[in-house]
Amino acid sequence: MTNLPSLLLVDDDSLISESLAFVLKEDFTVYIADSRDEAKRLLYKLPTLPELALIDLGLPPDPEKPDEGFALVSELLTFNPSIKILILSGQDTQENVRHALTLGAVDFIPKLCDMELLKTRLKHQLMILEAEQQPTKTKKEKCGMIGQSPVMKTLLTQIQQFANLPFSVLVQGKSGTGKELVAQCLHTQSEHNKAPCLTVNCAAFTTELLEAQLFGHAKGAFTGANTARSGFFEDAGEGSLILDEIGDMPLQLQSKLLRVLENGEYYRLGETRVRQSKARIIASTNRNLHEEVKSGQFRGDLYHRLSVLTIKVPPLSERDNDNFLLLNYFQAFYAKMGTLFQLDEEAKQSWQKYHFPGNIRELRNIVIRIGAKYSNQLINKTQLEEELEIQLTQKPSTDNYEQSILNQLNQDNFSLDEVLLERERRYINAAMESSKGNLSQAARILGINRTTLYSKMQRLSKT
Repeated sequence: MTNLPSLLLVDDDSLISESLAFVLKEDFTVYIADSRDEAKRLLYKLPTLPELALIDLGLPPDPEKPDEGFALVSELLTFNPSIKILILSGQDTQENVRHALTLGAVDFIPKLCDMELLKTRLKHQLMILEAEQQPTKTKKEKCGMIGQSPVMKTLLTQIQQFANLPFSVLVQGKSGTGKELVAQCLHTQSEHNKAPCLTVNCAAFTTELLEAQLFGHAKGAFTGANTARSGFFEDAGEGSLILDEIGDMPLQLQSKLLRVLENGEYYRLGETRVRQSKARIIASTNRNLHEEVKSGQFRGDLYHRLSVLTIKVPPLSERDNDNFLLLNYFQAFYAKMGTLFQLDEEAKQSWQKYHFPGNIRELRNIVIRIGAKYSNQLINKTQLEEELEIQLTQKPSTDNYEQSILNQLNQDNFSLDEVLLERERRYINAAMESSKGNLSQAARILGINRTTLYSKMQRLSKT
């Protein structure tokens, strides 16, 4: 019997979740959780990660707010970047829909919905997932990097320069910019591309499980360790080990990683026999590790070891007309699912001006959604902007903005410090409102570290 695709269903209403599971069981293997924490505990236990997730925004401890649902979207993508997350929620305000889609959800379905429509939307996402998992010749030849902007040419040059060097590489960039793809390119363009390239997400495991994943463990090393097993450092051989979201690695493990970087030595959990690793380390993060070091959240010596070579992946807002190249690429990639459409001139201008806070992941999802809604149609500005979180990215007119500055400078009581503090306060308040008070999400929107944001808020509260 063919294995059914797996679906993670997260809803705090047991009647809804059990009813949905009953209806969907013929087409999916359904796993149920009633909260964000329960969903994460379930993911740790499953032998393979689900292909799909169907989640409610209103989850405990405060089901009246969407905060837990928004946080779960980000965390599920951390566990599995390829998972397709659909929102099934009664909190379907335009603001919530836009924010969920910007975070990486692929669809938003209001409660209560038609069951056949729900099945169709789920199966459509499975088709998209299947297409994404079939590598094309073009992707192999170009290492999956799409773009002709100056910053992308610089990025590709750096990848070529660093690919065959034996030193560790630190890949930095905002969520959705393609850091893991850059890390994989460093491996595929190296002389060791026939050796394994393994990826472990440092944010997806508890401290004990992450240590076991990296270093392996002896039988009985911890509860549930019924047999001995090797870790990623051993399994990677002379290939590459990508440590995704290295900024989330617990401090107690950072010293052990430092030892491996210094002399290749490590121990399996529960063993005293020293082992040797020859794997090349490629670390990636969306955090500012320099700020993390200053705040005591990341070891300075490890940071200097990891950042011997550093690659900064540019956000989509800095990549000129690459957003049109990516638009064409994703349309062609998903063409067999009927995602072809055209933008009229005003829509093209909006596409050009939009900053894509969710970067390439958001752009891809926008292409899929518009293609599903308006297949083979000419899209106008209004139809396009329904899919964009445009209110976060609008810029004032340049002329009006410069005139406003001149007017302020001509005032007798002008103070640059006060103006900058007020501007900082406004941006932080807007980000906190957009993220519904979620500090981590607000920090991502602002492009700063969470601890930095907290410090700024503490300082501003005293002024």
